[in-house]
Amino acid sequence: MKNPWCGIPLSDYEGHMDLPTVGQASLIADEFARVIECYRPSSAAMLGCAGGNGLNRVAGSTVRRLVAVDINPDYVAATHARYRNHIDGLEVIVADVQNDAQVFEPVGLVFAALLLEYVDLQRSLQFVRQHCQSGGIFVALLQLPSAHIAEVTPSPYVSLQDLSSIMRLVPPAQLRQQTADAGFVHITSKSVAASGGKSFAVEHFQKDRLS
Repeated sequence: MKNPWCGIPLSDYEGHMDLPTVGQASLIADEFARVIECYRPSSAAMLGCAGGNGLNRVAGSTVRRLVAVDINPDYVAATHARYRNHIDGLEVIVADVQNDAQVFEPVGLVFAALLLEYVDLQRSLQFVRQHCQSGGIFVALLQLPSAHIAEVTPSPYVSLQDLSSIMRLVPPAQLRQQTADAGFVHITSKSVAASGGKSFAVEHFQKDRLS
């Protein structure tokens, strides 16, 4: 069965995420910049990169190798076209974090924003483990439940409603348990809010140096 993400035009996704009633594009970019500044890795990967939102925030940072991964080949092609001449050490890769084995050399920081809600958590955490260096950092941004806003915010970009069939919110406590099972230690967490009103958890983990 074709993954619904492969049928959503990038223009629809980016238009949706930029809407004032959603406001999640800037949130993701800001959190990515914060974790880069906090941990100062020499290499980093963004899983579920879409069109590369936030990748430009590595400019002037410690990052010398940046990997962008997505399941949608059109998204990956757009990311490559946008950033190949602006980010040194950029690698862009089409991959399915649920099913693919090692597709790039491990990095010091793995960042996944609004990805785990759409994948098999256990298999995807094994992908993260394979691609994170010993002692490296994994940061996940999770959508939290809302009593007033649908899980996929209604918008003029109706193609995104196809995601409702595969979206499952991941409770932070469940993520902490399963990351522990995958060989990660929980560092810290916080809650953040997008301008559209939804709240999100930002969970930080470190890969056990012995795992």
